[in-house]
Amino acid sequence: METIKEREHIQKLIVAGVLLFLLGLLNGMAIPSFKNPKLGLSAHLSGMQHGFVLILLGLIWSRLKLSNNTLTWCYRLSVYSMYGIWIALVLGAAWGTISGTPMAGAGFGTTQEKEAIVNFLLNSGAVAIVIATVQVLYGLVKRMKN
Repeated sequence: METIKEREHIQKLIVAGVLLFLLGLLNGMAIPSFKNPKLGLSAHLSGMQHGFVLILLGLIWSRLKLSNNTLTWCYRLSVYSMYGIWIALVLGAAWGTISGTPMAGAGFGTTQEKEAIVNFLLNSGAVAIVIATVQVLYGLVKRMKN
């Protein structure tokens, strides 16, 4: 039986996922206008894929056996990471960054401040989704054992 908080997380995860999928689609239409269209394509694909990740999390959320506090942190980390990474890639494409995305950013470069913003979002987003994924896996395994 789902708690009110679980239902709230489920609904918010699915809505956040569909919104991010839509943003990824719109991002795809803007690829030619980016300073670095190759990184713009990466952002487009990331937005769509990350949208699906959030939808999937919403669909399996009620199967997790975790405390309300852990579920809240997992929810926040998941949404932050999926949006943060997408935003970093959009900004990187618009600004022409290279340090955080050396393969897609080859031949580009911008100010240290812009590079730092993109790197922070990419790195913190990566750490956040690893932590959230460990929490999800733990919640699924814990449910199997009970």
